[in-house]
Amino acid sequence: MAGARAAAAASAGSSASSGSPQPQEPGLGELLEEFSRTQYRAKDCSGTGGSKVERIEKRCLELFGRDYCYSVIQNVNGDICGHYPQHIVFLEYESSEKEKDTFQSTVQVSKLQDLVNRSKTARCRGRFVCPVILFKGKHICRSATLAGWGELYGRTGYNYIFSGGADDAWADAEDLTEEDCALRSSDTHLFDKVRGYDIKLLRYLSVKYICDLMVENKKVKFGMNVTSSEKVDKAQRYADFTLLSIPYPGCEFFKEYKDRDYMAEGLIFNWKQDYVDAPLSIPDFLTCSLNIDWSQYQSWDLVQQTQNYLKLLLSIINNDDDSGLLVHCISGWDRTPLFISLLRLSLWADGLIHTSLKPAEILYLTVAYDWFLFGHMLVDRLSKGEEIFFFCFNFLKHIISEEFSALKTQRRKSLPARDAGFTVEDICMLRRKDRGSTTSLGSDFSLVMESSPGAAGSFTYETVELVPAGAQTQAAWRKSHSSSPQSMLWNRPQPSEDRLPPHQGLVEAKSSSSSSSNHSDNFFRMGSSPLEVPKPSLENV
Repeated sequence: MAGARAAAAASAGSSASSGSPQPQEPGLGELLEEFSRTQYRAKDCSGTGGSKVERIEKRCLELFGRDYCYSVIQNVNGDICGHYPQHIVFLEYESSEKEKDTFQSTVQVSKLQDLVNRSKTARCRGRFVCPVILFKGKHICRSATLAGWGELYGRTGYNYIFSGGADDAWADAEDLTEEDCALRSSDTHLFDKVRGYDIKLLRYLSVKYICDLMVENKKVKFGMNVTSSEKVDKAQRYADFTLLSIPYPGCEFFKEYKDRDYMAEGLIFNWKQDYVDAPLSIPDFLTCSLNIDWSQYQSWDLVQQTQNYLKLLLSIINNDDDSGLLVHCISGWDRTPLFISLLRLSLWADGLIHTSLKPAEILYLTVAYDWFLFGHMLVDRLSKGEEIFFFCFNFLKHIISEEFSALKTQRRKSLPARDAGFTVEDICMLRRKDRGSTTSLGSDFSLVMESSPGAAGSFTYETVELVPAGAQTQAAWRKSHSSSPQSMLWNRPQPSEDRLPPHQGLVEAKSSSSSSSNHSDNFFRMGSSPLEVPKPSLENV
């Protein structure tokens, strides 16, 4: 266990003892290259690949340490959770540089570590309740959903069933501790024990609100309930918490988003599918001030649904009580990082968290910590076209108005000076061989599309006009695309999008022109497709 200063000192000492020169800070290009190569697994952090990951983790610790004093929950070699960071940050309080010299932990780290170890079996894949954002002294946490019998009584078989029998990077077996085996021998009290530990951890973190993004009450595979959720716990163990069921489409739905040329407007999830059985359920006292007709949630398109859910989460954490928030889906590595990342970026834009970080730095932190180090399967998602990761950053243009601000006054309009070395190549470094011929990764931000060293001459780009989808355009789209069971098309007229003036926000939708593009230079696209990925220049790698 260590505070921010101790972690920094250990990092410096390690470099000094090896006699090697201090390595250059990892850039976004290196991060995305590693992210696109493999799913993060804590136990694989060794050798050449491990050194890259270790640099990414150290960079995250340094960025957290700019504004916070923190302790560390140790997860070396993935002993607690295989797809959580090796060094899990527990933010304690905001601090200045002077305060870091007198850092005193406000938490019993040994007790926290013990609670984590005991509670990990309560949730899917051991992905326990983990605090990731500190706002107004409240912990915003993430996790997977509750584990069911299928996992508690055989994680190896569970992983095989849950993954459809695929031999992929996340269907590996995890060793069971002696305590796990002891729990198996007592069927009657199994859930009381493991979920009791989970509840103790939630209370230790002062979490009161639990937001469940699952569209099902229990995940069913081949007729077997493999996971559960707090909202259907028969013993009502979570009755003291405020439970919110806010069903949101899983990563498979984002294949439809990609197939529609990255246009989320008018794309509606098909709520009539057989497995969808979790209705939206939110206590009235949390919705009265939002002026949203929640009864119409099944008619919302992907933009409206994401906007309204984000408004709800911001409203919860911005209320006057001292209670924290937990956000989770099933495994906690697709929908969960989407909303955690949006919360982090939105609060940062208001100047309420990570106040010293520049745009390039907060972008690096959320990609590295919220997505990569918490196990998002980018390689798999890109290969299937399930581009929820791209949607997250492309969606930022839809939340620049005051209604998404946690401030009572006007939202911050200017951004800190960007790093001189932050280029377009940094944000879209994936080589064509890494991403396939039709899948690209990158969200073109206004902060990098202006002239920047190294960007000029690397490739050309043009501004994409985001126009409303008229009846003629939608009709043409229907002729060439068939709707899958995952989605439905909405015929309502599309509202014009908010335009982002220069320097006023984090994103501005643009697209690169490419010799392989089927679109002429004069064609204005309805969607916001990712940039073609250039080959990295050596000076930026």
